[in-house]
Amino acid sequence: MPDYIAAIDQGTTSTRVLIFDRGEQIIASAQREHQQIYPRAGWVEHDPAEIWRSTEAVIAEAMLRAGLQGKDIAALGIANQRETIVLWSGKTARPAANAVVWQDMRVAHSVGELMRNGGRDRFRKKTGLPLSTYFSALKARWLLDNIAGLRQQAEAGEILFGTIDTFLVWNLTGGIQGGVHVTDVTNASRTQLMDLASLAWDRELVAIFELPAPMLPRIASSSEVYGVVSRGPLEGVPITGLVGDQQAALVGQACFRPGEAKNTYGTGCFLLMNTGAEMVYSNCGLVTTVAYKLGQQPAMYALEGSIAIAGALVDWLRDNLGTITSSAEIETLAGTVVDNGGIFFVPAFSGLYAPYWKENARGVIVGLTRYANRAHLARAALEATAFQTRDVVEAMGNECKIPISVLRVDGGMVRNTLLMQFQADILRRPVVRSRTRELTALGAAYAAGLAVGFFDSTAALGRHWSPDRTWMPEMDQQKSSELYRLWKKAVTRSFAWTE
Repeated sequence: MPDYIAAIDQGTTSTRVLIFDRGEQIIASAQREHQQIYPRAGWVEHDPAEIWRSTEAVIAEAMLRAGLQGKDIAALGIANQRETIVLWSGKTARPAANAVVWQDMRVAHSVGELMRNGGRDRFRKKTGLPLSTYFSALKARWLLDNIAGLRQQAEAGEILFGTIDTFLVWNLTGGIQGGVHVTDVTNASRTQLMDLASLAWDRELVAIFELPAPMLPRIASSSEVYGVVSRGPLEGVPITGLVGDQQAALVGQACFRPGEAKNTYGTGCFLLMNTGAEMVYSNCGLVTTVAYKLGQQPAMYALEGSIAIAGALVDWLRDNLGTITSSAEIETLAGTVVDNGGIFFVPAFSGLYAPYWKENARGVIVGLTRYANRAHLARAALEATAFQTRDVVEAMGNECKIPISVLRVDGGMVRNTLLMQFQADILRRPVVRSRTRELTALGAAYAAGLAVGFFDSTAALGRHWSPDRTWMPEMDQQKSSELYRLWKKAVTRSFAWTE
């Protein structure tokens, strides 16, 4: 058995490859950002060809840095941005259009039409998901309906559908020369087309969303042999792990027992709680989703609170307003003031996800006075992520009757100590950062390694988890409660903006 395992972490803003050894240490990595495309207000796209080129490049770069060859790698795992969809030609490999990203809102009108017959929860019992612009099915239908001739090609079996994991696996395993068309249960559960109980495409839903069945990939577990890399530095390496990025972070955090939860702070923010083999349905704005399925073992489920905009708000301050020149600067700038100066920033750029599910909400900044400055704005932007997380934590506590006593955190924003301290203050709970930082990639590596015996069991993996730093609440409870009250007031100001 080779001594190393590789993981691709294909995220909203970049693609990374990491090489882990048997001690779960990163021996090499490489990363490339890709372009964020905004053709119109509310639209968000990626170029699938650019993502594929970036993937090839970072594989080569990471392997070169590690000084390894394909024979040294036991398996490859993939974690990916979820809900984002690609339609491409199975004959030419060319994408039919740019990928429609999970944040994209172009299908808001279609959401409203479907809600007229059955409401927002029309498909929740089967899929665990509310009707929203967030999920994949309506995005695919929009492309089929708006690109001339595409639906006819799809009905003829010439067009393939997939989330990013599917697109990457197909290309890695040969593309037009026998590429494997497959996805896993975690990604399929985000399309609004899969039955959570059967873990299969639901014929009724596929028909309602008007998608040709031949374009859909096979649904597999999160940990099995899907195929073999056909060329490049990883030629001959089996692909044995597929996990949506947020579920991958749950696995990487070793949240294998019911009641264990993690929160990932990235482009968005995603809190998942393992509910075990039981599907827990929400009355408080959370989604029911597949946590993971390891080979032939039963599927494990999760409750999830999805927040659309977290780190993306920092990027917006940098790229759109020029308030900062790099994302890392925001902590220094926010730290020059002691509070938010009365400002509250509700970043409903893509509407509001959990627990509100209001696609007609839009971003607002409230509480502005002549006293406010750019540092107050920076601080309010960071605090928005912490407030949104409390919204989800409270919904989860109401739902599960299992309060989250300690919050495990990961993602790029957990390097921001000001944010993490404020998160502990607003939650009134300890916030714990793992010693291992790259938990999404590690989760993909775990899934891949378990399939080939590189790792023994989830129990053994759980013993490896250890904390790096813990933040305890320091703010006066009355003050934190008042800040949260004002946040809730600010959120209501964002509602119904486009009605």
